[in-house]
Amino acid sequence: MSDQTKEPPSANDLLKNSTLYREFQAEREEILKHKWIESEKAGRDIGFERALTDWIIKHRSKWRKDRQQAAGH
Repeated sequence: MSDQTKEPPSANDLLKNSTLYREFQAEREEILKHKWIESEKAGRDIGFERALTDWIIKHRSKWRKDRQQAAGH
């Protein structure tokens, strides 16, 4: 199969490979972990919105700073 017969990457493929999308996915995973931990502490599901707000207030800036340092920025 020659390169000429390959289809160009779809917008969806480009999105999934973008740095912004990968950062969004990583942040989402952290929020879901936080939701699980805080729900366990509360003995009930605290919900995504509460976990999101709590994580942003308590952890987001340090998490981003740590990721930037790990990436060498």
